[in-house]
Amino acid sequence: MADQADVEAALVTLVATSLYPSGTGQPSVPGPLCRIYRGWPKSSGLNTDLAAGRVNVTIFPAGGVVRNTTRYMPNWAAQPVEPELQARLSGKTVSFSGAAASGQLAGILIDGTAYVYRTTASDTPASVAANLAAAARQNGIVNLAGASITFPGAGEVLVRVVADGVGAMEVRRQVQDFRVVCWCPTPLLRDRVAQVVDTSLAGITFVPLPDGTSARLTFAGTSVLDQSQNANLYRRDLVYSAEYPTTSSGTQPAMLFGDLTLGGTEYIN
Repeated sequence: MADQADVEAALVTLVATSLYPSGTGQPSVPGPLCRIYRGWPKSSGLNTDLAAGRVNVTIFPAGGVVRNTTRYMPNWAAQPVEPELQARLSGKTVSFSGAAASGQLAGILIDGTAYVYRTTASDTPASVAANLAAAARQNGIVNLAGASITFPGAGEVLVRVVADGVGAMEVRRQVQDFRVVCWCPTPLLRDRVAQVVDTSLAGITFVPLPDGTSARLTFAGTSVLDQSQNANLYRRDLVYSAEYPTTSSGTQPAMLFGDLTLGGTEYIN
């Protein structure tokens, strides 16, 4: 679920990239050391940095009400997950390999009857094969060898492995303003830092967030604050508006087989 903190963290990353396009191991674009972080700076630390010619850029929510802009009907969107466990069918022999991590389903369909096993964290390909072989022995001859199972009397054999997917649904959407504040020791640096940051952010429409969603970024204003009580402080605020969703997520099982008979009962799975 995306949160205000996620948007702030994403803006920190964008600002850092604009000022240090070659990485923090190289000099910043404006020249001096630039500290980029969330929140309001501490006076003592800021004064020390300004006196040493260093720049601070901070990101925090701007004053004002967060506006609810929800306008979409609730709808689950699935994100398929590729299984780590692999299965191979050669004739009437099924072989498993890979990682049998939890959250996966391994299934064998023998002449229309399905045998399914859900993996756990302690499983291996061999243990998956053993569990499926034990279930299939109730209805026929099964030969087990390590992570391979052979069904000598079967007519048609099909094997599949699927993994639980992740579903997300947008439950709310909001717009919130964020301040990107450039705290600089000279007017020249203030203008240079603000220009670099603003030009970079102006070219970005959508900001990726950790939950897979994006925040839409738009310019909302700017202001210059040269405070007379601190001769070393030259400040410019850039205000950007971010529209981002609040989502709810859940596990969604994947379909293993279609019409089948499981334990003598016909299912649509």
